[in-house]
Amino acid sequence: MNLASHLTRTAAEHGDRTALRLGETRISYRNLDDASTRVSGLLAGLGVGPGDRVGVMLGNTPDFAVVYYGVLRAGGVVVPMNPLLKAREVAYYLSDSQATVLFAAQTFVAEAQAGAARAGARVVEVGPTFLSELTVQPAADGVVDRNDSDTAVILYTSGTTGRPKGAELTHSNLIRNAEVTAATLLELTPQDVIFGGLPLFHTFGQTVTMNTAVLTGASVTMLPRFDPAAALATMAAHRVTVFAGVPTMYTALAAAFDGSGFDSSGLRVCVSGGAALPVEILHAFEKSYGCPILEGYGLSETSPVACFNHPHTMRRPGSIGTPVAGVSMCVLDPDGREVAVGEIGEIAIKGHNVMKGYWQRPDATAASFVDGWFRTGDLGKVDQDGYYAIVDRKKDMIIRAGYNVYPREIEEVLYEHQAVAEAAVIGVPHDSLGEEVAAVVALKPGATATPEDLRDFVKSQVAAYKYPRHVWLVDALPKGPTGKILKREIVVPSEASRA
Repeated sequence: MNLASHLTRTAAEHGDRTALRLGETRISYRNLDDASTRVSGLLAGLGVGPGDRVGVMLGNTPDFAVVYYGVLRAGGVVVPMNPLLKAREVAYYLSDSQATVLFAAQTFVAEAQAGAARAGARVVEVGPTFLSELTVQPAADGVVDRNDSDTAVILYTSGTTGRPKGAELTHSNLIRNAEVTAATLLELTPQDVIFGGLPLFHTFGQTVTMNTAVLTGASVTMLPRFDPAAALATMAAHRVTVFAGVPTMYTALAAAFDGSGFDSSGLRVCVSGGAALPVEILHAFEKSYGCPILEGYGLSETSPVACFNHPHTMRRPGSIGTPVAGVSMCVLDPDGREVAVGEIGEIAIKGHNVMKGYWQRPDATAASFVDGWFRTGDLGKVDQDGYYAIVDRKKDMIIRAGYNVYPREIEEVLYEHQAVAEAAVIGVPHDSLGEEVAAVVALKPGATATPEDLRDFVKSQVAAYKYPRHVWLVDALPKGPTGKILKREIVVPSEASRA
């Protein structure tokens, strides 16, 4: 069993069909398969073997798929990384995963090289001529056999404590989740064209766009950076039939609709995940574009698809639907007992999609499971018909424009500033982004620093989507009897709360 076998099978059956498209550039399934064999050969020359981890720091371009499947067919483990990460973050991901090789986009290679140097990893620079350069690289024929329980991808995620953890997704996790998504949710055929605007370093983009397309022979039309005008132009030019996005994308597209200049007749289904989709946005989008949105739910730890409003069944706006085939869900109280219908508790998941555990974190893995159920940290409820709804987040994670921002990580950067005594990072509501990152800071006695100083300090250390746009200073942060900072008692200034 190897996820890369989907590519070899589809290349044999639909070799001439377009697998990937970026602008006017088209990559056929035959060429994608061939390029992946050469990445596999390149890795063999670098000493990478089955089970070895390989970092992939690439954006939404055909290069990502080439490298992704090349690593898998070599038997390696893909460690996807956001191209916007800074050197300190790159070093952590590589060191923690023990990756020895990092494929990095030329545009961001300076930070990649700096981080890789700290971790002792080698960087393979991926520039505009990467695919042509691969043609002279010896190919590694075949696909390395892997067990269904072998790790295929390590996706880094985190709660509000500690540093990011690597969720180990197996070949079985990802194969089965792609099969269920393609067959029962998207109902894909080789004639479909999927909009590829979701980041491929994230599990949503990998499973729902790339892996499902490669499984079925459909085409992915890529957009490296989401912009509503560019998205509409791409969808019209390439006759997109399936759109997968996060709520902020639907908000932007609904706002961009002007009643003319876009033919939406090709669209047959849209799916939304990553955060709660406001019902008013769902209605506005569907009214403008005439295509239904199926809202669902999942996490990096669940490959990700766990629950969905299924096609051909009753949709419930504001609901995440019912569990997908082969997956069970329940709502638990703090003691791990199932709550009554309609009562709020913690969502728990069991099934083929649930990760094998957190990479080298046995304690964190054990803490996330109870009697075989994965505890998501999300609060929700289920109605009498089995439809689930997310009520709130148990964790303090911030979701900004579909990207996860973990407060503890940003707080640790703030504490590195010589003037900072205490810091807390929270999310504040934002009309278009969903949430914005904010920080409240108490300075050391006698120290001086402006909010702008602190914001710029963090900005230089983390990816652009993570740094706090709002920073305010206080004499002291609110604390409980044990000295723990109480974020719920932080008073948000009016200029931040009006965002």
